[in-house]
Amino acid sequence: MKDKVLLFINGDAPKSFPDLENYDLIACTDGAFHYLKELGFPLDKLDFISGDFDSHIGSDENVYQDKFIHTPDQERTDFYKALEIILEKGYKNVDVFGGSGGEQDHFLGNLTVAFGFKNQMKIQFFDEFSEYYFIPESFIMNGVKDKMISLYPFPSVENITTKGLKWELNNINANMTTDMLTRNLAIEDELSIEYKKGDLLLFIGNKKRNI
Repeated sequence: MKDKVLLFINGDAPKSFPDLENYDLIACTDGAFHYLKELGFPLDKLDFISGDFDSHIGSDENVYQDKFIHTPDQERTDFYKALEIILEKGYKNVDVFGGSGGEQDHFLGNLTVAFGFKNQMKIQFFDEFSEYYFIPESFIMNGVKDKMISLYPFPSVENITTKGLKWELNNINANMTTDMLTRNLAIEDELSIEYKKGDLLLFIGNKKRNI
């Protein structure tokens, strides 16, 4: 299996870029191409630019024509189609920037797309405030002390137990319509989460804080 992919999609532009040397493949949707160009991103580092190109204009269309993958299917989002291409290329570990911000229906749609691929790929979103992704039924992460932790059932989850939070969860069931598992605080460097059924979305705040 090949290693890690960096994918930019058409939400809020990142304030800074990750280290490009950590990625084997770098791509963007056609809408994200605009903000990458404006931010001075090294466009020659892009391996492909995909989308229906309904939001793409500019002279760079000729310069990077060989990197364009036209995906005109209007029944699926550009994010969905980009993930399909990445999966076809053999990659299963994707860091996504631009998944939030802008129109909030896009944000919810991006989460739904990631949910649909969660059994095929590891998809992690990054934005100005947090990183977030679906986690397996047994999960451990280090380096989180004093960071905001939010858990979001998608749409429900059973028997959640945590270790390392200020307000621990002990074998509880939760549903997105009735239960708020947000704005917790990691008080240990290591966070462990276990659950037995359902799907769980984890948000980890970027900044350390006290509650």
